[in-house]
Amino acid sequence: MRHRIAVVGGGPAGLTFARVLHRHGHPVTVFERDPAPDARPPGGTLDLQEGLGQLALDKAGLLADFRALSRPEGQAMRILDPDGTVLRDWRPRPDDRANPEIDRGQLRDLLLGPLGVQWGRGVTRVVPGAGGVRVHFEDGRQETFDLVIGADGAWSRTRPALSPVTPHYTGITAVETSLDDADTRHPDLARLTGDGSVAVYGVNRALVAQRNSGGHIKVYAQFRAPLDWHADLDPADADAVRASLLTLFDGWAAPVLDLLRRGTAFVHRPLHVLPVSHTWTHVPGVTLLGDAAHLMPPLGAGANLAMLEGAELAESLATGPADPDAAVRAFEERMWARAGRWARMTTAGLERLVGPDPAEALAVFDEVQPS
Repeated sequence: MRHRIAVVGGGPAGLTFARVLHRHGHPVTVFERDPAPDARPPGGTLDLQEGLGQLALDKAGLLADFRALSRPEGQAMRILDPDGTVLRDWRPRPDDRANPEIDRGQLRDLLLGPLGVQWGRGVTRVVPGAGGVRVHFEDGRQETFDLVIGADGAWSRTRPALSPVTPHYTGITAVETSLDDADTRHPDLARLTGDGSVAVYGVNRALVAQRNSGGHIKVYAQFRAPLDWHADLDPADADAVRASLLTLFDGWAAPVLDLLRRGTAFVHRPLHVLPVSHTWTHVPGVTLLGDAAHLMPPLGAGANLAMLEGAELAESLATGPADPDAAVRAFEERMWARAGRWARMTTAGLERLVGPDPAEALAVFDEVQPS
């Protein structure tokens, strides 16, 4: 198999695909619009599940390296009532490796390894044709490939080559802030968060804090609101955003609200999704992975599915027929079925976690991790 293969997007899906192909000795070109790996904050922490993300890393030959970097203690989860009462306090066993945490930046660097990513190569569109698939770039250049893998996320520039569907707003928004050097500067909030995460659920809103490595804690305020709820706020005015959030969570326990009070910058992250059963008519030479194919609520499945899809497709192409189209067709059918199941579960889960009955949020936790 010596076809010209390109990946659009240097996230977990695209890098896992490229890394598995590289392991099998097949060349692949990765295009990423960011000018460098550290051009922007990499995001929070990810829990990689044994049968999904960890399996993908095993296929890439990186499972041992992942285990050395990951934080099994990060699986811990504490649930509080808005008045501060501890409702659940689950801690993993020392040998529990079901879904340990790893920072996104650490995972990115692990997957990058020897890969030669072309940074600063933003793609504007992908056009299939009889002579191959033409990739158009922001700088006006074009290149042609036999197969293009769209792993370019929620607002994919590859997806229009296959599907007219675009993400829609769930009605739920997240606002992210963070605490640096928490163990030293915010020891009370570090204790509140614990080794993993703490979540507080109220009526149509939630507050979640999640420990990353290096004493860093990410905090997410989640609530139901119109997409333009912040139209009268200056996103750069941290004091104004903080005050607005504190009004939304008025009456919650002071230690919980301190997670917002001590945040120094706030990022607006409205939650968008693709339809639960998003599919497309197969087009030779182009396919999608991860959020580009099946954007779903961020409840632990997205990156895991994306990585496993990348690994499985790469293996199929590396070990399958000389014509990759049959491998891609078979892969798409498997991906659609599996992603559809997870999309239904995570959509239902989000409705219960940020909904009118906080008892439903607690029930979700008990179903996943009995107390």
